[in-house]
Amino acid sequence: MSNPTLENLQILARESLDSIEASRDADELEMLRVRYLGKKGIVTEQLKLIPTLEPVDRKDFGQSVNSLKQKLNQAIKTRSESLARDAIESQLVSEELDVTLPGRYGTAGSVHPITRTITRMQEIFDGLGFDVAEGPEIEDEFYNFDALNIPAEHPARAMHDTFYVDDSRVLRTHTSPVQIRYMEDHTPPLQVVAPGRVYRCDSDITHTPMFHQIEGLSVGEGVTFGHLKGVLTHFLQAFFEADLKLQFRPSYFPFTEPSAEVDISCVFCGGNGCRVCKQTGWIEILGCGMVHPAVFKHVKIDSEKYTGYAFGLGVERLAMLRYGIDDLRMLFENDVSFLAQFH
Repeated sequence: MSNPTLENLQILARESLDSIEASRDADELEMLRVRYLGKKGIVTEQLKLIPTLEPVDRKDFGQSVNSLKQKLNQAIKTRSESLARDAIESQLVSEELDVTLPGRYGTAGSVHPITRTITRMQEIFDGLGFDVAEGPEIEDEFYNFDALNIPAEHPARAMHDTFYVDDSRVLRTHTSPVQIRYMEDHTPPLQVVAPGRVYRCDSDITHTPMFHQIEGLSVGEGVTFGHLKGVLTHFLQAFFEADLKLQFRPSYFPFTEPSAEVDISCVFCGGNGCRVCKQTGWIEILGCGMVHPAVFKHVKIDSEKYTGYAFGLGVERLAMLRYGIDDLRMLFENDVSFLAQFH
């Protein structure tokens, strides 16, 4: 006499195995596992029928249910492995590369306009016989202020103008300390430029807390203001590749005497007057002067025998004028579309 419950189990077995074999992805396979083998799955629920069977049929039916569960687990494992292989093969096909196609060339980077400007400045000064010197960016007050004839009560030493590392050290506010260190280690005659980063408490459309300067120094017998004018005229005309006019206006710096501010004829309008030069035809470009005897005294150079001149230029200012940049912040934002123009 046939057992209807066992026959239904056999039908369930065929149905479940066929469904597993036909599953299309891992998610569908997981749904089938839960449907048949979960805590409330169809096959699991078959065990609840055992108490309703005749005692003689219970053992065979229980063994059949457990056997089906094992078959389904094995079928799910086999199908899962098959689906994984299929997924990998599909991915390999979709990501296949045709090695015979022309290669893709990435866009090469470009030299940053600040680096480009410093290099150009150094090359011009090198042609004039100037050496290049570097120094620490964290400086003692002696080199940053005292040796440059900047007294303790000078406004430049105030906290709102200077970044203090501790009571006696600062982030250098100019590269002039490099000149002091160079004069300590070299005897005249000497000519040197000192490019590098400097720091001041200032930030707006035309100022940043960190910027670049290049300062020059020449010391020797018979060095005059006329030599200074000649060097600066040659440098500025070579840098801007134009026959610029220069004007020197009296000014004050603690470390030079006499001192001057230097203006150049506007590189945008040729001195005719425009928005950039505020219709004056002139643009302020740098400060300079003859080295103060007090500075020579700190480095033990005889000011009766030797004279010298010094000057300082802001690299960002020259870069902005040369390349027509109207916002200083563009030089520090690393905008690729902006930097690509200097490729």
